[in-house]
Amino acid sequence: MGAKVDAALWRTAFTLVLGTFMATLDSTIVSVGIDALADRFDASVTDIQWVGTAYLLAVVAAVPASGWLVDRFGGRRTWVVAVGVFLVGSVLCACAWSLPSLVAFRVVQGLAGGLLPPTGQALLARAAGRDRIGRVLGVVAVVPLLSPVLGPLAGGSILGVADWPWLFYVNLPIGVAAILLARRTVPVCPRAEGRTPFDVRGALLLSPGLAVLVFGLTGFDRTLPPAVAGAAVLVGLGMLAGFVVHGLRTTGAPLIDPRLFTRPPFGVAALALAVLGASVFGTMFLLPLYLQTGGGLSAWETGLLLAPQGLGAAVGSTVVTRVITTVSPRTLVLTGIALVAAGTAPFTQLDQALPDAVIALSLLVRGVGAAMIGAPVMNIVYRRIEPAHLPRAAGALNLLGTVGGSVGTAVLAVVLHGRLAAHGPDVPAAFADTFWWVLGFALVAALGATRLPRPRNTDHEKGSSDA
Repeated sequence: MGAKVDAALWRTAFTLVLGTFMATLDSTIVSVGIDALADRFDASVTDIQWVGTAYLLAVVAAVPASGWLVDRFGGRRTWVVAVGVFLVGSVLCACAWSLPSLVAFRVVQGLAGGLLPPTGQALLARAAGRDRIGRVLGVVAVVPLLSPVLGPLAGGSILGVADWPWLFYVNLPIGVAAILLARRTVPVCPRAEGRTPFDVRGALLLSPGLAVLVFGLTGFDRTLPPAVAGAAVLVGLGMLAGFVVHGLRTTGAPLIDPRLFTRPPFGVAALALAVLGASVFGTMFLLPLYLQTGGGLSAWETGLLLAPQGLGAAVGSTVVTRVITTVSPRTLVLTGIALVAAGTAPFTQLDQALPDAVIALSLLVRGVGAAMIGAPVMNIVYRRIEPAHLPRAAGALNLLGTVGGSVGTAVLAVVLHGRLAAHGPDVPAAFADTFWWVLGFALVAALGATRLPRPRNTDHEKGSSDA
């Protein structure tokens, strides 16, 4: 059984969760303000979409550097500075005078926001130790599942009583509280011994490669000519292939070590998180779009209908926290994937005019299932990683989750664009066809999860597999 989690560790977890919550919430809260921003800057909806795309690309570019920054400057210092830069970016966004300035300031936000989840997880894993990390992660891992649900609700509520700058000002009290609490509740994480040189070549290949890949995929459906989008995807894939070759050949410490993904269970764990990101964020892209375009709901009504997924995630988190140290991680993950698949299946029938009650129940089931995947997967990895390697392992895991969410969403956007062209005015049928892809993501995740460890997460396991 895992050791008891004391009040001091819960305070540490709460503080670090504030940073993750702020960063992940900001990725969705602005989505409901697209119309207001388009009116303010006299821009088309296509142009204003860059407000979200720029943030996403910056997050993807920042995550790989998190491990090196923690090693070089210390975990707590890196985390606090990232929160501070995020707040500066938020204020600049609220003061933006044009669309190009807003997009530029969103990049500042995204670069800081991309550092917060992996840095926070590394700090928490170090503070908790192997005996307690499972129980804490059961609660902490629910935050990214709540933000796609709470973001539209928060954004709709803010725009109901205030102007668009408050979509960004809302971050200030959260961030300030996080910085003040960090000084008291988050232990200092010392720098790594020696000074590992920054992997400049890897950084020039990995972060831009990911950004160009996501840029190309997101441009397929609306913003770029097909030839340009296709070229961007090929360039991005080529840069990533170059990074893998570099990472295998370099004699120094690569930004993300490709060999990590060949060490069981890290590889299948990363795959599960990537596909989970694609499924969760892909659904949170498709379903609100359907409810507002095909169902005629307002942003606020859409947020309310999506709320059961957040409730399900909270329930699933409670279950995982209680059983994560006694039940096989493979059992938990496969059960979670099965629930996600069961909750997704009704959406493949959207052309049959699903009642709101069915949509809400399906989202509740999906929320429970999603909460049963992330924490056990991360627990497997963090229990088997030496403390000195936690920052880079956390960066690698978060990179796969982030890329899975962004690439999965981009792929679904391309599929939806094609199905809308094929079905013409039958919008529900186009969305129903696209959800079959989400169901396919769950199948891929299930195949990977069958290779997760069989034994229970008991204390004798952790000492047998350290690498």
